[in-house]
Amino acid sequence: MSTEEFINSAPLVQLLGIEITEANDGYAEGKLDLRKELSGHSDKVIAHGGVTYSLADTVGGAAMMSKINQPPPTIDMRVDYLNAGTGTLFAEATVERVSRSAGVVHVNITDNEDTRIAVVRGVYDAHGW
Repeated sequence: MSTEEFINSAPLVQLLGIEITEANDGYAEGKLDLRKELSGHSDKVIAHGGVTYSLADTVGGAAMMSKINQPPPTIDMRVDYLNAGTGTLFAEATVERVSRSAGVVHVNITDNEDTRIAVVRGVYDAHGW
């Protein structure tokens, strides 16, 4: 099973509507189409911070998994929210470094107008589950 198939089959990923579109050698891309149920605002469809976080963690985990060939538990994640997410959110993740115990992944979240929504640094266990 590929990294994309493994991640895309997870129940939470399916519930949120996250899709991993690419995952290879420490790099991954994914997207999420926002809908009212994922909004943090009652009158507008604006991504709740937890939705943005979940997209970043899922795509970051896919990048790490594509590097170490097993699902990596998240150790820590820092999210800097820069703008409100609307429309479709896109995530691009790159593994920056893998040591014997952990890997560091950088994730950039943008929307369909190429507005930067968040920058993220995730740390994942390099031993997998």
